[in-house]
Amino acid sequence: MNKKIMEHGHEILASKNYDSMKDFIQHGSISVHEHCLRVAEMSLKINEKLKKINIRLNERAIVRGALLHDYFLYDWHDKTARHKLHGFYHPGVALSNAEKEFGLTDRERDIISKHMFPLTITKIPRYREAWVVSAADKWCSVVETVRMRKKRYNEDGQELKPGA
Repeated sequence: MNKKIMEHGHEILASKNYDSMKDFIQHGSISVHEHCLRVAEMSLKINEKLKKINIRLNERAIVRGALLHDYFLYDWHDKTARHKLHGFYHPGVALSNAEKEFGLTDRERDIISKHMFPLTITKIPRYREAWVVSAADKWCSVVETVRMRKKRYNEDGQELKPGA
């Protein structure tokens, strides 16, 4: 695991609730836990690129916000009425859960609550850190979803049977 993720996110990663995200699938076979780690890593890579052009961001907020952006703690694939509009509502649920357990800065709150922009069109990110995590989340989601599809279909477009 990335040293900076451990440095800034050790309190989050040590949480039993956070560990429970390993039991919920995000995309394909990727858990919500793994997805959040990937988003944190990608956000740090983007941050490094921005440093090279003299754009300085709050690294701690990026890591913590990325780790907590999907801290909703339920299986969103369960199609009950509560989860049908998951894309619109989970940022608020994640923020509420994170606030109960961790002390958050305004930047971290902005990252968590606005990471689904532009789907949540009225929730426009205020801080550059939120834009970075939102972009990293979209990139990781696409990669995870494409990988999922790749594993389910062969090169001829035939669906693979489990274990094939």
